Amino acid sequence: MEIQGKVVIITGASTGIGLAAARLFSQNGAKLALVARSADILHGLAAELPDTLAVPADLSNIELIPQIIEKISAHFGKVDVLINNAGRAFHSPIEHADAQLYRQLLDLNVVSVLRLMQCVIPIMRQQGAGVIVNVSSGLTRRMVPGTGPYSSTKYALNALTLIARAELAADHISVGVIIPGRTINTNFGQNAMVNVMRSENTQHAPGAAPFRVDTPQDVAQKILEAVQTEAAETFTASTQG
Repeated sequence: MEIQGKVVIITGASTGIGLAAARLFSQNGAKLALVARSADILHGLAAELPDTLAVPADLSNIELIPQIIEKISAHFGKVDVLINNAGRAFHSPIEHADAQLYRQLLDLNVVSVLRLMQCVIPIMRQQGAGVIVNVSSGLTRRMVPGTGPYSSTKYALNALTLIARAELAADHISVGVIIPGRTINTNFGQNAMVNVMRSENTQHAPGAAPFRVDTPQDVAQKILEAVQTEAAETFTASTQG
């Protein structure tokens, strides 16, 4: 799908990958609905980027999601693209993972995505087309001890995405997943353990080629590619090496 003039919802749009995607999609002529908790940042972006609607909201509050989509649909009259980027990290050995924190993580990383998809699918079906891109993680391509709670939510997201792709193909609604790897300069709710793991995982043996890393702008470019190509899976450079 070409995005010139299309209405694009981006969640987690106030920082990191979501912010980079908002700027990139705006540069390419999209009309934006930006969803995140940081109201001040979103309103600043709405003042800066043309045809942009700020929708401050905490997506872990699942009950708000139908109202969010109704507000966006009423404002623009349609929804062409949904980019589910909002998410949070939670790394801990499985033995010690707090069950309540894990349940909250599931609500944001998986259940909110499910509800957002459920709310835009009827709109897209009525329009005759649509694209949904869900942002997953390279941790679903490798087993890293200490990442079980977070990784498991992204495994679930991959399954939701690819099954929805099969279910919605006849409605001309394309659903795909993007798999970023090591991404720098993001604010992902990391705790100290995440930062330690990131440092360890980006070190390499003497004489070996350094690990590839992505910037938020790199990932945003791949999100744009995923929308344009409507591919089932899109990988960033750091996922591939």
